[in-house]
Formats: sequence, C-alpha cells, structure tokens
Amino acid sequence: MAEDYMYARDGTVDSHNNPANKNKTGKWKACRFILGNECCERLAYYGMSTNLVNYLQIRLNQGNVTASNNVTNWSGTCYITPLIGAFLADAYFGRYWTIAIFSIVYCVGMTLLTMTASVEGLNPSCDENGCDPTKSQVVVCFLALYLIALGTGGIKPCVSSFGADQFDANDEAERKKKSSFFNWFYLSINVGALVASSVLVWIQMNVGWGWGFGIPAVAMFIAVGSFFSGSRLYRFQKPGGSPITRIFQVLVASMRKYHVNVPNDKTLLYETTDAESNIKGRCKLEHSKTLRFFDKAAVEVEGDHVQGLISPWKLCTVTQVEELKSIVRLLPVWASGIIFSTVYSQMSTMFVLQGNTMDQHMGPNFKIPSASLSLFDTLSVIFWTPVYDRIIVRIARKYTGHERGFTQLQRMGIGLVLSTIAMIVAGILEVIRLNYVRRHNYYDLEYIPMSIFWQVPQYFFVGCAEVFTVIGQVEFFYDQAPDAMRSLCAALPLTTVALGNYLSTLLVTIVNNLTTINGNLGWIPDNMNRGHLDYFYWLLAILSLLNFLVYLWISKWYTYKKVTGRLG
Repeated sequence: MAEDYMYARDGTVDSHNNPANKNKTGKWKACRFILGNECCERLAYYGMSTNLVNYLQIRLNQGNVTASNNVTNWSGTCYITPLIGAFLADAYFGRYWTIAIFSIVYCVGMTLLTMTASVEGLNPSCDENGCDPTKSQVVVCFLALYLIALGTGGIKPCVSSFGADQFDANDEAERKKKSSFFNWFYLSINVGALVASSVLVWIQMNVGWGWGFGIPAVAMFIAVGSFFSGSRLYRFQKPGGSPITRIFQVLVASMRKYHVNVPNDKTLLYETTDAESNIKGRCKLEHSKTLRFFDKAAVEVEGDHVQGLISPWKLCTVTQVEELKSIVRLLPVWASGIIFSTVYSQMSTMFVLQGNTMDQHMGPNFKIPSASLSLFDTLSVIFWTPVYDRIIVRIARKYTGHERGFTQLQRMGIGLVLSTIAMIVAGILEVIRLNYVRRHNYYDLEYIPMSIFWQVPQYFFVGCAEVFTVIGQVEFFYDQAPDAMRSLCAALPLTTVALGNYLSTLLVTIVNNLTTINGNLGWIPDNMNRGHLDYFYWLLAILSLLNFLVYLWISKWYTYKKVTGRLG
C-alpha cells in the first residue's frame, strides 16, 4: 500500500514512460523550470509586442488607425493559434513535445524579426523625413510577426496545463499547491513583462530597434533552454486521442437517436465497467441532469453493436457525453471574457496613443516612452498576485468557508467590475486632457504639458482586474476541463483575447467610419488633440457593464464538473 503512494495516481508518467514517482518528479522542483521558461518567453513576447504600434508607425510609416488595427489583428492571431497547439497536444504529441516543436517556430520568427530591424536590405531606409519601407520589407516583417504568432500560440495553452500536471489532483497536499501554482505562473509572466515594458521599450526608442528586438530573441532561446533543462523532473500526461473526434461522435450518435427517450435511471446509460474511462489514464465523469439531449448518445439500442463491437459513432459512454456537456457549459463563461479582453487590448493601442500626446519627461533629461507605462500594469499584477494568494484568500476564507476564498466564478466577476472601472478612469483622464487642450489652445502641440503619469491609475486597475479575471480563467478552465481536453480548454480563454482584439479592431473601424462622415475628423484622428478618444472609452465602459450583468446570470446557472472516481 505504501508503494502505491510513491506514485502519482493521475495517470502521469516520467521521462522514461514509467509511472511518475512523487518523490523524484513534479511539484515545485519541476515547476521552477516551467516558470523560468514562461518568464523568459513572456519577456520575449512583450519585448517585441508592447511597443509594436510605435514600430509600425515609425519604421513602416503607418497611421494611427492602420497601426492600431494591425497590432490588434496580429495580437488576435496570437490568441487564436492556441487552438492548433491545444489540439495537437491533447490528440497526438502531448504537452511537452508540442511546446518543444512550436518553440522552434517561435525562435525562427524572433530571429527573422530582429533581422528585419537590423540587417541592411531587410530594414527600411530612413532619413529626417521618416522611413520609406518597400513592399517586400513589409511582407518579410509581417511574415516574422505571424511566425511568432504561430509559435507563441502553439505553446500558450500547453505551458500552464503542463505546469499544473506536475501536481497530483488525487493528493490533497499537492492539490492545494496547484491552486497556488496558477498565481505564481501568472506572476512569472509579469516579471518578464516588467523588464519588457521598461528596459526593452526604452532601448527600442533610444538605442535602436535591432537591439530592441534582438534581446527578446535571445530571451526566447533562454526560455527554450530552461524548459528542456527540467525534462528529467517532469510528469507527463499521455495524449488521449482527438477530442474533436469524440465530440463529433457524441453529436452524431445523439442526432441518430433523436427519437429515443432517455431513461430517468442514469445507471441504464452506457458506461465502461473499469475504474477509469475508455480514454486510457483518465477519470470517469459523473452524469449531470443538464443538456439531456446529448444523453441519447449513451442509450443502448439495437444496432449499436457491429460484429460484436461497439461503434463509437452510434453509442458513447456517459463520460464521453459529459465531456461534450462540459465544453458546452464552459462556452457562456468563455464568451463573457471577450469584452474583458477588448478592454485589456487598449493598453497596447489607445493607452499608448493617448500617452504619446502627453509630457513623457522624468526629470529634465529622461523621457519614458508611452508604451513603457504598461509596466505599471505589470507592477500592479506583481503586487496583487502575492497579496491575493497570501492575504485576500485567507481573509475571504473566513467569511465564505471556501477553500480558495472565492469560487473561481466569483473571482472572475470581481475582475470584470475592476475592468469597467479602468475604462471609466481612462475616460475621465481623456476628458481632463481634452479640456486642458481647449483651455490653452494646444490643438497642434505634439506634447501637451500634462504628465503622462496621470495614466498610471488606469493601468493599475487593469492589472488588478487581471489578477482576478485572467488567473481565475486559467484555473477555472483547467479545473472544469475533462481530463483529456485540458490543453484544448486552456486555449479557450486565450481565444477570448483573440476575439477581444478583433472586436477592438471592429469597434475602431466602425467608430472611425461613422465619425468621419462628411469630412469630420472623427473620434480617433491622427491628431488626438482634435479627437474624442473619451467617447471610445465610454463605449467600452458601457459594454463592460452590460457584459458583467450577463455574466452574473451565466454564473448563477453554471453546473460544476464532478468525477466519479480516481485513478490508481
């Protein structure tokens, strides 16, 4: 019996494909390499993306709207490609090898981007009148950016899930540590982002874009080295086959049996007799009473057996049906994150453009680039993450009695409120800024004498909202995902970032088209002093409030996943 407790009971194996020894693998000793990898990878990502809107304006000679839309489109793609990595990880390669493969693509993209900013012939020619990029130079630059999008997207859904795999959910002590892992995982992201948004942005604006992109490229190579260094300590979940195939099997089987009545006795529904599900190394899921139409797929009828074998396109297990139900139940929660991501995307676009018009001096000689103000978002996250983990959870636990202080849904809801406040604060600042411009007739002044540090509160609220909503999403989607779909479900909150960026692009485009009718300058002209960016912030605040009200209704009716047994 004592020997049983030497090994993880969640189906994980070690690097030699043997059952994972709990004393020799996993836990924090393995996670330090994963956290190091994530810190350096995020430094690389934010090091080239935080100031990207300025790079497109300065080196590719793009206007405010074009540069802003190109950044949000690219950023959106970075958060759609996780679906590719997630599918390959769950179905075929496993999380470890998926991270390894897409990291190589990532490194190629970072290297090519550095070359477009530093190698003669690839970087645009510039003079005192600006830069004049050729079409081929623009194409190569965007090729590099979208290789990075594929690489970063491929590994995004796998790294957090792979880190969580290092803790056995069937061991109470390790399960508690897993909850803390998600907090520290997000903290490591923001340590990398802190360096990127401060040091690297300054280098890009004051030393050169070659160095500014070269250092993030080196950081990415270090990230890959850190990841591989921990290989012998990792626990590995074996891929469980295509989750998409299993989903379609349930859909096809339930539609074939649309005329079949579902029995009230759930024990009459088909399930394997083994301790684990028919997906090797995965727990069974308990039958739920919601979405009963899909239960038809688990009702046995004549014709389900073909030559003595069960056709999975005609008869599915309860666990397989519950996998689909779990995904369907997650979708409304997933959708509620899109508006939040739209708000978050403003930090790399509208916040930067707003800051470009303000006094960026720190003392008489030093100027802080407007994109570097995102470091206050990062500092907010770095401050609130340990405060939440060590203080807020303990205080909340006394009142709620919940092990984690708040339920994951409550935690995300608090973040949605904070993101709404962030937009209100940004709107108030823009009203004050525009009034200052009008009073002093500063319409054509490049930098108005109003400190850029007035932007700090809006960054601070966005950072605080991240700690509640984003970390809550990562933990929620991992916990509520079926065992064999964890990478896929980890990709779901990432796709909200993509859709949030695309929605931002759509909103900016619609607003620009509607407000420039009859020759008007519009809300977001190239000269921000003659625009009405505050109206755009009010629009986002209203959408955020409506989104929160819908979220309250969604969270009230959500049913949490339940397993019927443990492995091992």
